[in-house]
Amino acid sequence: MRFEFIEKHSSEFSVKKMCKVLQVSRSGYFKWKKREVSQQELRKREIQGRIEYHFKDSHGIYGSPKITQMLWKENYQVSQRTVSKYMNELGLRSCVSKKFKVVTTDSNHANPIAPNKLDQNFRIAAPNKVWGADITYIPCRQGKLYLAVILDLCTREIVGWSLKGHMANEIVLEALENAYESKNPNKDLIHHSDRGTQYASKEYRQRLESYGMEASMSRTGNCYDNACVESFFSVLKKELLKGRRFKTKEQAYTSMFQYIEFFYNRKRIHSSIGYLSPMQYAKQFDRKAA
Repeated sequence: MRFEFIEKHSSEFSVKKMCKVLQVSRSGYFKWKKREVSQQELRKREIQGRIEYHFKDSHGIYGSPKITQMLWKENYQVSQRTVSKYMNELGLRSCVSKKFKVVTTDSNHANPIAPNKLDQNFRIAAPNKVWGADITYIPCRQGKLYLAVILDLCTREIVGWSLKGHMANEIVLEALENAYESKNPNKDLIHHSDRGTQYASKEYRQRLESYGMEASMSRTGNCYDNACVESFFSVLKKELLKGRRFKTKEQAYTSMFQYIEFFYNRKRIHSSIGYLSPMQYAKQFDRKAA
């Protein structure tokens, strides 16, 4: 370990000085340096190289469980414990976040409330059968921002979203319209949301009816009734926000677009769908239909 330390820092400090401080002989160090690298050491370096690649490719998001899955797909026989050990040696640590909560649901209204047709049944057999919808607050120094999303409960794909500086009906209508135009689902799709005034509004209920969708709503104050969307927001804030605020609204929109469209939907693997990305998982149903 001391020889490895000297090798790693030889460009910063003199070898002679480090050998003296660490109480090892220079001849021993140079003999160690010239040794033939073992196959085990070569394999370790190869795996560490792939670990660094997947860590950087995920923007520092993946921890040892997901990186282990990526290595298995590349036919590396390595345990999660070993991956965790190698990540510690490389100084790689997945992102963590600060917890913060801003209330975005106003259920104090006289609009009709739809029954809870989902009843926490989140195991959906096919895409475009059940969608979940919700709104969350996005911190920004330039002003308030809110994100409305539509999530497919089968594939975990964000099929529609909207980012605006207000929580008026327009934000949820835009997210729903984007989802409908993108997927063009069959009638009788269940649309599940909380009891917020935006989702219970006459305008939104009419839009659902025109699309042939059935409304479903969570019970009062029960966040577990919409757990899949809540889980997405938790992941988003951990991986994209990392406890920080965007400087401008333009920066927020660009970052959100890149995260949702390029990373989350297309690349980010999920344990609940067999360590595939939402779009990779959705393609399985396309092949079955063909």
